[in-house]
Amino acid sequence: MFTLAQLTSFVAVAEELHFTRAAERLNMTQPPLSRQIQLLESELRVQLLDRTNRSVRLTPAGRAFLGEARRILRQSEQAALAVRQVSTGEAGAIAVGFTAASAHSALGGLLETARTALPGVELLLQELVTRDQLKALSEGSLDLGLIRPTTTGAGLSARTALREGLLAALPAAHPLAAVDGPMRIEDFDGEDFLMYSPIEARYFHELLISIFRSARARPVFTQYLTQVHSMLALVDGGWGIALVPEAAARMRYGGVVFRTVDLPDPQPVELSLVWRPDNDNPALEALLRHL
Repeated sequence: MFTLAQLTSFVAVAEELHFTRAAERLNMTQPPLSRQIQLLESELRVQLLDRTNRSVRLTPAGRAFLGEARRILRQSEQAALAVRQVSTGEAGAIAVGFTAASAHSALGGLLETARTALPGVELLLQELVTRDQLKALSEGSLDLGLIRPTTTGAGLSARTALREGLLAALPAAHPLAAVDGPMRIEDFDGEDFLMYSPIEARYFHELLISIFRSARARPVFTQYLTQVHSMLALVDGGWGIALVPEAAARMRYGGVVFRTVDLPDPQPVELSLVWRPDNDNPALEALLRHL
């Protein structure tokens, strides 16, 4: 099979139609250049060049092969560039997990950073609850997770990506929806309340339990849910009130009113970036540098 060196030699001679100039262009002497052409013609079993002491011309076969030779050389250059870009993190793919609520907050910034700084990197998005993301990260099927703070376990690194407040989501017809000013946690006492699942949404469940306990408020938990959008859908249907991350206000429900809440910590909700430090994906390392 012919080599890239033989193709490079042939293209140079075909374009210069002069062995001396082609050899100078390739920074080599004329004898090894002629040898490369001879080897190529022998491999193809066809004459590519008509040579005389005064001129060099392409044969019909040489004219036909010139385009193919240029195409092969161009593809080899592109392949080499692609491999180099993958090794430096400029190309490749990153599997990113995110929670439903983070799609309305930190995920957008992450995507914009990747698109601007690493346009050659493909992001493979997977919507997963925190527990499932941790499992996928440990197994290696996920490169990066946007999760709520939790015990990450051995072999995982984390850093804070976002902090935000909580908003009260109330049915539009609820008496508290028309009250001016921030709500107090005490206002939730005795109210029908849509609570987060203690298993699938453990972070929010424990956060709200702590907030209610500190204020000695006792809402009536009517349903336990995992996803914020499901919670807002039930608020919209008049099934109770809820506390949701600020970013959830971007979800539009005609029958939901959002009110600020007076909290000891104005930004108690955190979102973390989590990854395996032993992950050898160069694109992940590059993205983490830019985030």
